[in-house]
Amino acid sequence: MKTMMELTDTPIHELAALMKSGAITSKELVEAFREVIASDDRSFNAIAFLNPDADMIADTMDRERAEGRLRGPLHGVPILVKDNLNTGDNMMTSAGSFALDGSIAPADSHVVARLRNAGAVLLGKTNLSEWANFRSTRSSSGWSSRGGQVRNAYALDRSPGGSSSGSAVATARSYCAGAIGTETDGSIVGPSAMNAVVGIKPTIGLVSRSGIIPIAASQDTAGPMGRTVADAASILSAIAGSDPVDPSTAEADARGATDYTAFLDPDSLRDARIGVVRNYAGFHDRVDAVFENSLSALKDAGAKLTEDLALAPRAKLRPHELIVLLTEFKIGLNAYLTTLGPDAPISSLADLIAFNEAHADRVMPHFGQETLIKAEQTGGLRDKSYLDALAICQRLTREDGIDRIMREHDLQALVAPTTCAAWAIDWVNGDNSLGSSACQAAVAGYASVTVPMGNVSGLPVGISFFAGPWSEGRLIGLAHAFEEIVQARIIPGPAGNILP
Repeated sequence: MKTMMELTDTPIHELAALMKSGAITSKELVEAFREVIASDDRSFNAIAFLNPDADMIADTMDRERAEGRLRGPLHGVPILVKDNLNTGDNMMTSAGSFALDGSIAPADSHVVARLRNAGAVLLGKTNLSEWANFRSTRSSSGWSSRGGQVRNAYALDRSPGGSSSGSAVATARSYCAGAIGTETDGSIVGPSAMNAVVGIKPTIGLVSRSGIIPIAASQDTAGPMGRTVADAASILSAIAGSDPVDPSTAEADARGATDYTAFLDPDSLRDARIGVVRNYAGFHDRVDAVFENSLSALKDAGAKLTEDLALAPRAKLRPHELIVLLTEFKIGLNAYLTTLGPDAPISSLADLIAFNEAHADRVMPHFGQETLIKAEQTGGLRDKSYLDALAICQRLTREDGIDRIMREHDLQALVAPTTCAAWAIDWVNGDNSLGSSACQAAVAGYASVTVPMGNVSGLPVGISFFAGPWSEGRLIGLAHAFEEIVQARIIPGPAGNILP
Protein backbone atom coordinates (compact mmCIF):
# COMPACT_ATOMS: atom_id res chain seq x y z
CA MET A 1 0.00 0.00 0.00
CA LYS A 2 1.26 3.47 -0.88
CA THR A 3 2.26 5.86 1.88
CA MET A 4 0.35 9.12 2.20
CA MET A 5 3.05 11.08 0.32
CA GLU A 6 3.36 8.40 -2.35
CA LEU A 7 -0.41 8.40 -2.82
CA THR A 8 -0.76 12.17 -3.17
CA ASP A 9 2.24 12.31 -5.55
CA THR A 10 0.71 9.62 -7.78
CA PRO A 11 -0.01 10.53 -11.44
CA ILE A 12 -3.63 11.06 -12.45
CA HIS A 13 -3.91 7.94 -14.60
CA GLU A 14 -2.67 5.80 -11.70
CA LEU A 15 -5.13 7.43 -9.31
CA ALA A 16 -7.88 6.54 -11.78
CA ALA A 17 -6.67 2.93 -11.85
CA LEU A 18 -6.63 2.76 -8.04
CA MET A 19 -10.20 4.03 -7.87
CA LYS A 20 -11.28 1.64 -10.62
CA SER A 21 -9.80 -1.33 -8.72
CA GLY A 22 -11.51 -0.30 -5.51
CA ALA A 23 -8.18 0.20 -3.71
CA ILE A 24 -9.25 3.74 -2.81
CA THR A 25 -12.31 5.93 -3.15
CA SER A 26 -12.47 9.52 -4.29
CA LYS A 27 -13.56 10.53 -0.79
CA GLU A 28 -10.51 8.81 0.72
CA LEU A 29 -8.32 10.54 -1.84
CA VAL A 30 -9.78 13.92 -0.90
CA GLU A 31 -9.02 13.20 2.75
CA ALA A 32 -5.45 12.18 1.89
CA PHE A 33 -4.79 15.48 0.11
CA ARG A 34 -6.39 17.43 2.96
CA GLU A 35 -4.13 15.70 5.45
CA VAL A 36 -1.05 16.68 3.45
CA ILE A 37 -2.31 20.27 3.23
CA ALA A 38 -3.01 20.39 6.96
CA SER A 39 0.44 19.11 7.86
CA ASP A 40 2.45 21.09 5.31
CA ASP A 41 0.78 24.24 4.02
CA ARG A 42 1.17 26.27 7.19
CA SER A 43 4.74 26.86 5.96
CA PHE A 44 3.95 27.53 2.26
CA ASN A 45 0.55 29.27 2.32
CA ALA A 46 -0.45 27.93 -1.11
CA ILE A 47 -4.09 27.28 -0.22
CA ALA A 48 -6.56 30.16 -0.10
CA PHE A 49 -9.42 28.00 1.19
CA LEU A 50 -10.69 24.46 0.95
CA ASN A 51 -14.04 23.59 -0.54
CA PRO A 52 -16.59 22.65 2.16
CA ASP A 53 -18.47 20.69 -0.53
CA ALA A 54 -15.49 18.50 -1.54
CA ASP A 55 -16.68 15.45 0.42
CA MET A 56 -20.16 15.71 -1.10
CA ILE A 57 -18.72 15.93 -4.62
CA ALA A 58 -16.43 12.97 -3.94
CA ASP A 59 -19.36 10.92 -2.60
CA THR A 60 -21.26 11.64 -5.80
CA MET A 61 -18.31 10.59 -7.95
CA ASP A 62 -17.90 7.38 -5.93
CA ARG A 63 -21.59 6.58 -6.30
CA GLU A 64 -21.50 7.20 -10.06
CA ARG A 65 -18.43 4.99 -10.39
CA ALA A 66 -20.16 2.19 -8.48
CA GLU A 67 -23.09 2.52 -10.89
CA GLY A 68 -20.78 2.24 -13.90
CA ARG A 69 -21.09 5.90 -14.88
CA LEU A 70 -17.69 7.48 -15.53
CA ARG A 71 -17.39 11.06 -16.74
CA GLY A 72 -13.79 10.77 -17.97
CA PRO A 73 -10.14 10.43 -16.84
CA LEU A 74 -10.61 13.06 -14.09
CA HIS A 75 -13.56 11.26 -12.48
CA GLY A 76 -13.09 11.59 -8.72
CA VAL A 77 -9.70 13.32 -9.04
CA PRO A 78 -9.08 16.30 -6.66
CA ILE A 79 -8.11 19.51 -8.48
CA LEU A 80 -7.35 22.99 -7.13
CA VAL A 81 -8.12 26.23 -8.98
CA LYS A 82 -6.62 29.69 -8.71
CA ASP A 83 -8.61 32.22 -6.72
CA ASN A 84 -9.49 34.35 -9.73
CA LEU A 85 -11.78 31.71 -11.25
CA ASN A 86 -15.45 32.00 -10.33
CA THR A 87 -16.99 29.09 -8.49
CA GLY A 88 -20.76 29.15 -8.02
CA ASP A 89 -20.60 27.56 -4.59
CA ASN A 90 -19.72 28.42 -1.01
CA MET A 91 -16.18 29.58 -1.84
CA MET A 92 -15.38 33.23 -2.48
CA THR A 93 -13.59 34.54 -5.58
CA SER A 94 -11.28 37.36 -4.55
CA ALA A 95 -8.22 37.59 -6.87
CA GLY A 96 -6.32 37.87 -3.58
CA SER A 97 -7.80 41.31 -2.95
CA PHE A 98 -9.10 42.44 0.42
CA ALA A 99 -11.62 44.50 -1.56
CA LEU A 100 -13.31 41.27 -2.76
CA ASP A 101 -12.95 39.38 0.52
CA GLY A 102 -16.17 37.39 0.92
CA SER A 103 -17.33 37.98 -2.68
CA ILE A 104 -19.38 35.02 -3.92
CA ALA A 105 -19.58 34.57 -7.68
CA PRO A 106 -23.04 34.11 -9.22
CA ALA A 107 -22.01 31.03 -11.22
CA ASP A 108 -19.09 28.80 -12.16
CA SER A 109 -16.53 30.00 -14.66
CA HIS A 110 -16.58 27.96 -17.86
CA VAL A 111 -13.34 26.23 -16.85
CA VAL A 112 -14.74 25.21 -13.46
CA ALA A 113 -17.97 24.00 -15.06
CA ARG A 114 -15.98 21.83 -17.48
CA LEU A 115 -13.94 20.40 -14.61
CA ARG A 116 -17.12 19.50 -12.74
CA ASN A 117 -18.63 17.93 -15.87
CA ALA A 118 -15.43 15.89 -16.29
CA GLY A 119 -15.88 14.47 -12.79
CA ALA A 120 -13.08 16.37 -11.06
CA VAL A 121 -13.48 17.09 -7.35
CA LEU A 122 -12.99 20.80 -6.75
CA LEU A 123 -10.80 20.57 -3.65
CA GLY A 124 -10.41 24.31 -3.07
CA LYS A 125 -8.72 27.46 -4.29
CA THR A 126 -5.11 28.60 -4.33
CA ASN A 127 -3.48 31.83 -3.27
CA LEU A 128 -2.06 34.13 -5.93
CA SER A 129 -0.33 37.44 -6.52
CA GLU A 130 -3.01 40.08 -5.89
CA TRP A 131 -4.96 40.98 -9.06
CA ALA A 132 -2.76 38.44 -10.86
CA ASN A 133 0.31 40.62 -10.18
CA PHE A 134 -1.21 43.70 -11.77
CA ARG A 135 -1.18 46.25 -8.97
CA SER A 136 2.35 47.60 -8.59
CA THR A 137 5.76 47.56 -10.23
CA ARG A 138 7.22 46.71 -6.81
CA SER A 139 4.98 43.77 -6.02
CA SER A 140 6.21 40.56 -4.42
CA SER A 141 5.02 37.56 -6.45
CA GLY A 142 2.68 35.40 -4.42
CA TRP A 143 1.69 38.15 -1.97
CA SER A 144 -1.87 39.38 -1.63
CA SER A 145 -3.72 41.48 0.91
CA ARG A 146 -6.29 38.74 1.43
CA GLY A 147 -4.03 35.69 1.43
CA GLY A 148 -0.55 36.83 2.48
CA GLN A 149 2.71 35.49 1.02
CA VAL A 150 3.01 32.16 -0.83
CA ARG A 151 6.49 30.63 -0.55
CA ASN A 152 8.52 28.58 -3.00
CA ALA A 153 7.96 24.82 -2.76
CA TYR A 154 11.72 24.25 -2.43
CA ALA A 155 12.84 27.14 -0.23
CA LEU A 156 10.78 29.29 2.14
CA ASP A 157 12.92 32.39 1.61
CA ARG A 158 12.47 32.26 -2.18
CA SER A 159 9.75 33.56 -4.44
CA PRO A 160 7.16 31.11 -5.73
CA GLY A 161 6.84 33.12 -8.94
CA GLY A 162 3.64 34.77 -9.99
CA SER A 163 0.87 35.15 -10.43
CA SER A 164 -0.31 31.50 -10.22
CA SER A 165 1.91 31.02 -7.19
CA GLY A 166 -0.36 28.88 -5.05
CA SER A 167 -1.35 26.62 -7.94
CA ALA A 168 2.31 25.86 -8.72
CA VAL A 169 3.36 25.33 -5.10
CA ALA A 170 0.28 23.22 -4.31
CA THR A 171 0.99 20.99 -7.30
CA ALA A 172 4.68 20.71 -6.45
CA ARG A 173 4.01 19.76 -2.84
CA SER A 174 1.27 17.25 -3.74
CA TYR A 175 -1.69 19.11 -2.26
CA CYS A 176 -3.72 18.09 -5.34
CA ALA A 177 -3.49 15.92 -8.43
CA GLY A 178 -3.14 19.08 -10.52
CA ALA A 179 -4.23 22.69 -10.58
CA ILE A 180 -5.50 25.50 -12.76
CA GLY A 181 -3.52 28.70 -13.19
CA THR A 182 -4.02 31.74 -15.38
CA GLU A 183 -1.53 33.66 -17.49
CA THR A 184 -1.30 37.06 -19.10
CA ASP A 185 2.48 37.10 -19.41
CA GLY A 186 4.33 34.27 -17.68
CA SER A 187 1.92 33.57 -14.84
CA ILE A 188 1.50 29.86 -15.65
CA VAL A 189 4.90 28.96 -17.05
CA GLY A 190 6.94 31.12 -14.64
CA PRO A 191 5.76 29.69 -11.30
CA SER A 192 5.60 26.22 -12.85
CA ALA A 193 9.28 26.40 -13.79
CA MET A 194 10.27 27.85 -10.41
CA ASN A 195 8.51 25.00 -8.58
CA ALA A 196 9.49 22.08 -10.87
CA VAL A 197 6.07 21.35 -12.31
CA VAL A 198 4.70 21.28 -15.84
CA GLY A 199 2.64 24.25 -17.00
CA ILE A 200 0.72 24.57 -20.26
CA LYS A 201 -0.14 28.06 -21.50
CA PRO A 202 -2.75 27.46 -24.23
CA THR A 203 -3.39 29.37 -27.42
CA ILE A 204 -5.75 32.27 -26.81
CA GLY A 205 -9.15 30.86 -27.71
CA LEU A 206 -8.59 27.23 -26.73
CA VAL A 207 -9.81 27.73 -23.14
CA SER A 208 -12.66 30.07 -22.21
CA ARG A 209 -12.02 33.13 -20.04
CA SER A 210 -15.68 33.60 -19.05
CA GLY A 211 -16.03 33.90 -15.29
CA ILE A 212 -12.32 34.61 -14.73
CA ILE A 213 -11.22 37.93 -13.24
CA PRO A 214 -9.32 39.50 -16.15
CA ILE A 215 -6.24 41.51 -16.93
CA ALA A 216 -6.18 41.69 -20.74
CA ALA A 217 -8.45 39.99 -23.25
CA SER A 218 -5.73 39.84 -25.91
CA GLN A 219 -3.42 37.76 -23.68
CA ASP A 220 -5.40 36.17 -20.81
CA THR A 221 -5.88 32.43 -20.63
CA ALA A 222 -6.33 29.69 -18.07
CA GLY A 223 -4.22 26.56 -18.24
CA PRO A 224 -3.25 23.41 -16.33
CA MET A 225 -0.36 22.65 -14.01
CA GLY A 226 0.71 19.09 -13.25
CA ARG A 227 3.64 17.13 -11.87
CA THR A 228 3.98 15.45 -15.27
CA VAL A 229 3.20 16.40 -18.84
CA ALA A 230 0.62 13.58 -18.88
CA ASP A 231 -1.21 15.05 -15.86
CA ALA A 232 -1.28 18.54 -17.39
CA ALA A 233 -2.46 17.10 -20.72
CA SER A 234 -5.32 15.26 -18.98
CA ILE A 235 -6.49 18.47 -17.35
CA LEU A 236 -6.18 20.45 -20.59
CA SER A 237 -8.39 17.88 -22.32
CA ALA A 238 -11.10 18.59 -19.76
CA ILE A 239 -11.02 22.40 -19.87
CA ALA A 240 -10.44 23.09 -23.58
CA GLY A 241 -13.38 23.84 -25.82
CA SER A 242 -15.70 26.45 -27.29
CA ASP A 243 -17.87 28.68 -25.13
CA PRO A 244 -20.50 31.00 -26.66
CA VAL A 245 -19.89 33.49 -23.85
CA ASP A 246 -16.25 33.93 -24.95
CA PRO A 247 -16.15 34.68 -28.71
CA SER A 248 -12.39 34.04 -28.86
CA THR A 249 -13.14 30.30 -28.42
CA ALA A 250 -15.25 29.98 -31.58
CA GLU A 251 -12.60 27.77 -33.24
CA ALA A 252 -11.65 25.78 -30.14
CA ASP A 253 -13.73 22.70 -30.87
CA ALA A 254 -12.54 22.57 -34.48
CA ARG A 255 -8.87 23.45 -33.93
CA GLY A 256 -8.23 21.86 -30.53
CA ALA A 257 -8.02 18.18 -29.55
CA THR A 258 -10.50 16.19 -27.50
CA ASP A 259 -7.71 14.17 -25.83
CA TYR A 260 -4.29 15.74 -25.44
CA THR A 261 -2.90 12.58 -23.86
CA ALA A 262 -2.96 11.08 -27.36
CA PHE A 263 0.15 13.15 -28.11
CA LEU A 264 2.24 11.55 -25.33
CA ASP A 265 4.71 9.84 -27.63
CA PRO A 266 8.14 9.24 -26.00
CA ASP A 267 9.65 9.19 -29.51
CA SER A 268 8.36 12.66 -30.41
CA LEU A 269 11.82 14.24 -30.42
CA ARG A 270 13.19 11.96 -33.15
CA ASP A 271 13.84 14.17 -36.22
CA ALA A 272 11.95 17.04 -34.58
CA ARG A 273 13.10 20.42 -35.94
CA ILE A 274 13.58 22.76 -33.00
CA GLY A 275 14.96 26.32 -32.94
CA VAL A 276 17.07 27.62 -30.04
CA VAL A 277 16.17 31.21 -29.13
CA ARG A 278 19.51 32.35 -27.77
CA ASN A 279 18.61 35.95 -26.95
CA TYR A 280 16.17 34.65 -24.36
CA ALA A 281 18.97 32.86 -22.52
CA GLY A 282 22.06 34.45 -21.03
CA PHE A 283 20.50 35.93 -17.90
CA HIS A 284 22.43 33.59 -15.58
CA ASP A 285 25.44 31.43 -16.33
CA ARG A 286 24.27 28.52 -14.17
CA VAL A 287 20.82 28.49 -15.77
CA ASP A 288 22.59 28.54 -19.13
CA ALA A 289 24.66 25.50 -18.11
CA VAL A 290 21.48 23.54 -17.31
CA PHE A 291 19.98 24.73 -20.61
CA GLU A 292 23.03 23.51 -22.56
CA ASN A 293 22.66 20.10 -20.94
CA SER A 294 19.01 20.12 -22.01
CA LEU A 295 19.96 20.94 -25.60
CA SER A 296 22.38 18.02 -25.57
CA ALA A 297 19.56 15.77 -24.36
CA LEU A 298 17.35 16.99 -27.20
CA LYS A 299 20.07 16.20 -29.74
CA ASP A 300 20.73 12.79 -28.19
CA ALA A 301 17.02 12.03 -28.60
CA GLY A 302 17.24 12.75 -32.31
CA ALA A 303 16.07 16.36 -32.47
CA LYS A 304 17.53 18.59 -35.19
CA LEU A 305 18.47 21.91 -33.59
CA THR A 306 18.78 25.24 -35.38
CA GLU A 307 21.04 27.35 -33.18
CA ASP A 308 21.46 31.04 -32.43
CA LEU A 309 18.00 32.31 -33.33
CA ALA A 310 16.64 35.60 -32.01
CA LEU A 311 13.23 37.15 -31.39
CA ALA A 312 12.30 40.72 -30.47
CA PRO A 313 13.90 41.46 -27.09
CA ARG A 314 11.72 41.95 -24.04
CA ALA A 315 12.78 45.59 -23.73
CA LYS A 316 11.42 46.33 -27.22
CA LEU A 317 8.08 44.71 -26.46
CA ARG A 318 7.44 45.88 -22.92
CA PRO A 319 6.43 49.57 -23.42
CA HIS A 320 3.82 48.63 -26.02
CA GLU A 321 2.59 45.61 -24.09
CA LEU A 322 2.08 47.74 -21.00
CA ILE A 323 -0.22 50.15 -22.87
CA VAL A 324 -2.26 47.17 -24.06
CA LEU A 325 -2.51 45.61 -20.61
CA LEU A 326 -3.41 48.85 -18.83
CA THR A 327 -6.14 49.68 -21.32
CA GLU A 328 -7.70 46.23 -21.45
CA PHE A 329 -7.53 45.79 -17.67
CA LYS A 330 -9.77 48.78 -17.02
CA ILE A 331 -12.36 47.61 -19.55
CA GLY A 332 -12.23 43.98 -18.45
CA LEU A 333 -12.30 44.56 -14.70
CA ASN A 334 -15.18 47.03 -14.88
CA ALA A 335 -17.15 44.51 -16.95
CA TYR A 336 -16.40 41.68 -14.50
CA LEU A 337 -17.39 43.71 -11.45
CA THR A 338 -20.82 44.47 -12.94
CA THR A 339 -21.56 40.73 -12.91
CA LEU A 340 -21.31 40.63 -9.11
CA GLY A 341 -24.55 42.55 -8.63
CA PRO A 342 -25.51 45.63 -6.64
CA ASP A 343 -24.35 44.27 -3.29
CA ALA A 344 -20.72 43.83 -4.39
CA PRO A 345 -18.22 45.73 -2.22
CA ILE A 346 -16.79 47.46 -5.32
CA SER A 347 -18.28 48.03 -8.76
CA SER A 348 -15.45 49.64 -10.75
CA LEU A 349 -11.69 50.09 -10.96
CA ALA A 350 -12.16 53.57 -9.51
CA ASP A 351 -13.96 52.02 -6.53
CA LEU A 352 -11.09 49.56 -6.06
CA ILE A 353 -8.50 52.33 -6.01
CA ALA A 354 -10.54 54.25 -3.43
CA PHE A 355 -11.05 51.12 -1.32
CA ASN A 356 -7.32 50.43 -1.27
CA GLU A 357 -6.57 53.99 -0.19
CA ALA A 358 -9.13 53.73 2.60
CA HIS A 359 -7.60 50.43 3.78
CA ALA A 360 -3.97 51.22 3.03
CA ASP A 361 -2.63 49.70 6.26
CA ARG A 362 -4.05 46.29 5.31
CA VAL A 363 -3.79 46.48 1.52
CA MET A 364 -0.57 48.41 0.91
CA PRO A 365 1.90 47.70 3.73
CA HIS A 366 4.66 46.76 1.28
CA PHE A 367 3.84 48.22 -2.15
CA GLY A 368 1.35 50.58 -3.74
CA GLN A 369 -1.18 50.54 -6.57
CA GLU A 370 0.43 52.72 -9.24
CA THR A 371 -0.43 50.18 -11.93
CA LEU A 372 -4.13 50.37 -11.06
CA ILE A 373 -3.99 54.17 -11.14
CA LYS A 374 -2.35 54.16 -14.58
CA ALA A 375 -5.01 51.74 -15.85
CA GLU A 376 -7.79 54.04 -14.63
CA GLN A 377 -6.27 56.88 -16.66
CA THR A 378 -6.38 54.99 -20.00
CA GLY A 379 -8.60 56.16 -22.86
CA GLY A 380 -10.34 52.97 -23.99
CA LEU A 381 -10.19 50.46 -26.84
CA ARG A 382 -10.60 53.08 -29.59
CA ASP A 383 -7.69 55.16 -28.35
CA LYS A 384 -4.97 55.45 -31.03
CA SER A 385 -2.16 54.77 -28.55
CA TYR A 386 -3.82 51.47 -27.62
CA LEU A 387 -4.52 50.40 -31.19
CA ASP A 388 -0.97 51.25 -32.25
CA ALA A 389 0.52 49.40 -29.28
CA LEU A 390 -1.60 46.29 -29.92
CA ALA A 391 -0.59 46.24 -33.60
CA ILE A 392 3.11 46.58 -32.71
CA CYS A 393 2.91 43.78 -30.12
CA GLN A 394 1.23 41.38 -32.51
CA ARG A 395 3.56 42.21 -35.39
CA LEU A 396 6.74 41.79 -33.32
CA THR A 397 5.67 38.46 -31.80
CA ARG A 398 3.66 36.97 -34.70
CA GLU A 399 4.42 37.88 -38.32
CA ASP A 400 7.87 39.36 -37.58
CA GLY A 401 8.45 36.97 -34.68
CA ILE A 402 7.45 33.37 -34.00
CA ASP A 403 5.65 32.87 -37.33
CA ARG A 404 8.55 34.25 -39.37
CA ILE A 405 11.36 32.41 -37.61
CA MET A 406 9.54 29.07 -37.70
CA ARG A 407 8.66 29.46 -41.38
CA GLU A 408 12.13 30.56 -42.47
CA HIS A 409 13.84 27.69 -40.69
CA ASP A 410 11.10 25.06 -41.19
CA LEU A 411 10.72 24.48 -37.45
CA GLN A 412 8.19 22.58 -35.36
CA ALA A 413 8.94 24.39 -32.09
CA LEU A 414 11.21 26.87 -30.36
CA VAL A 415 12.99 26.44 -27.01
CA ALA A 416 14.45 28.76 -24.39
CA PRO A 417 14.91 28.79 -20.62
CA THR A 418 11.51 29.55 -19.09
CA THR A 419 12.81 31.89 -16.42
CA CYS A 420 15.58 32.32 -13.87
CA ALA A 421 15.89 30.46 -10.58
CA ALA A 422 13.74 31.79 -7.75
CA TRP A 423 14.93 35.07 -6.25
CA ALA A 424 14.75 35.98 -2.57
CA ILE A 425 11.38 37.31 -1.37
CA ASP A 426 11.71 41.08 -0.95
CA TRP A 427 8.78 43.13 0.37
CA VAL A 428 10.73 46.38 0.05
CA ASN A 429 12.09 46.31 -3.49
CA GLY A 430 9.77 43.73 -5.00
CA ASP A 431 10.58 40.95 -7.44
CA ASN A 432 14.09 40.59 -8.81
CA SER A 433 13.65 38.38 -11.86
CA LEU A 434 16.74 38.18 -14.06
CA GLY A 435 14.91 37.10 -17.19
CA SER A 436 12.14 35.07 -18.81
CA SER A 437 11.14 33.88 -22.28
CA ALA A 438 7.41 33.82 -21.51
CA CYS A 439 6.58 37.13 -23.21
CA GLN A 440 6.92 35.81 -26.75
CA ALA A 441 4.11 33.22 -26.65
CA ALA A 442 2.14 35.35 -24.17
CA VAL A 443 2.01 38.52 -26.25
CA ALA A 444 1.44 36.56 -29.47
CA GLY A 445 -1.37 34.56 -27.85
CA TYR A 446 0.38 31.31 -28.83
CA ALA A 447 0.92 28.02 -27.01
CA SER A 448 3.82 27.18 -24.69
CA VAL A 449 4.72 24.33 -22.35
CA THR A 450 7.32 24.46 -19.59
CA VAL A 451 9.00 21.32 -18.22
CA PRO A 452 11.56 20.95 -15.40
CA MET A 453 15.08 20.79 -16.84
CA GLY A 454 17.26 20.79 -13.69
CA ASN A 455 18.19 22.97 -10.75
CA VAL A 456 20.57 25.68 -9.58
CA SER A 457 21.60 25.31 -5.91
CA GLY A 458 18.50 23.19 -5.34
CA LEU A 459 16.18 25.71 -7.01
CA PRO A 460 14.28 24.35 -10.03
CA VAL A 461 14.57 25.80 -13.53
CA GLY A 462 12.50 24.92 -16.59
CA ILE A 463 12.70 24.80 -20.36
CA SER A 464 9.89 26.18 -22.53
CA PHE A 465 8.70 24.66 -25.79
CA PHE A 466 6.61 27.16 -27.78
CA ALA A 467 5.22 27.56 -31.29
CA GLY A 468 2.35 29.07 -33.25
CA PRO A 469 -1.40 28.88 -32.53
CA TRP A 470 -3.13 25.54 -31.90
CA SER A 471 0.21 23.76 -31.47
CA GLU A 472 -0.57 22.32 -28.03
CA GLY A 473 -0.57 18.69 -29.15
CA ARG A 474 2.80 18.92 -30.85
CA LEU A 475 4.36 20.75 -27.91
CA ILE A 476 2.94 18.25 -25.41
CA GLY A 477 4.55 15.43 -27.39
CA LEU A 478 7.96 17.14 -27.45
CA ALA A 479 7.76 18.11 -23.78
CA HIS A 480 6.75 14.59 -22.75
CA ALA A 481 9.64 13.03 -24.68
CA PHE A 482 12.05 15.51 -23.05
CA GLU A 483 10.59 14.80 -19.60
CA GLU A 484 11.01 11.05 -20.09
CA ILE A 485 14.69 11.45 -20.98
CA VAL A 486 15.77 14.07 -18.45
CA GLN A 487 13.47 13.29 -15.48
CA ALA A 488 14.59 16.49 -13.78
CA ARG A 489 11.81 16.90 -11.21
CA ILE A 490 12.90 16.29 -7.63
CA ILE A 491 10.21 15.82 -4.99
CA PRO A 492 10.52 18.82 -2.63
CA GLY A 493 11.71 18.11 0.89
CA PRO A 494 10.71 19.58 4.26
CA ALA A 495 10.28 23.32 4.67
CA GLY A 496 13.54 25.22 4.81
CA ASN A 497 15.60 28.06 3.39
CA ILE A 498 18.31 28.18 0.76
CA LEU A 499 20.33 30.61 2.85
CA PRO A 500 21.27 29.62 6.42
